[in-house]
Amino acid sequence: MAQITFITVGSIKERYLTDALAEYKKRLSQFAKISEVEIKEERIVDEDNRREISDALDREADKILSAVPQGSTLVALCIEGKQLSSEQLATTVGSVLDESGKLTFVIGSSHGLSDRVKSAARLRLSFSRLTFPHQLMRVVLYEAIYRSFTILAGKRYHK
Repeated sequence: MAQITFITVGSIKERYLTDALAEYKKRLSQFAKISEVEIKEERIVDEDNRREISDALDREADKILSAVPQGSTLVALCIEGKQLSSEQLATTVGSVLDESGKLTFVIGSSHGLSDRVKSAARLRLSFSRLTFPHQLMRVVLYEAIYRSFTILAGKRYHK
């Protein structure tokens, strides 16, 4: 069975988002073993201090990169990433899982991801040129991955 790991910086407290995640995790469980790693967002005192933000992203990067399972292909969600259709994402997911059986997606904090994480990723993925809160993006990612599996399985969900 495929192994999908979701590494996210920050946690979700809003019930409507946790309920949505629980639903998609349940749906995904028929296709893959799901693991989640939540990393605490580094505290930034001065939001205008680029150096402080960079240092925080580097500390988060250490935690993110150490949480990627051995042999797993890393996909980083970032605004400058490649935009794919649902069918293209499904093809990508299927290809990676055929190769290694393990896929890891990472969503950064409100400040994004360190360049080290982006460089380590096999794919930089963007869902839109718009910016979304990372908590909401997590739900969108789970849905997109579920949709990918339904496309690969030839189910009608994606239409």
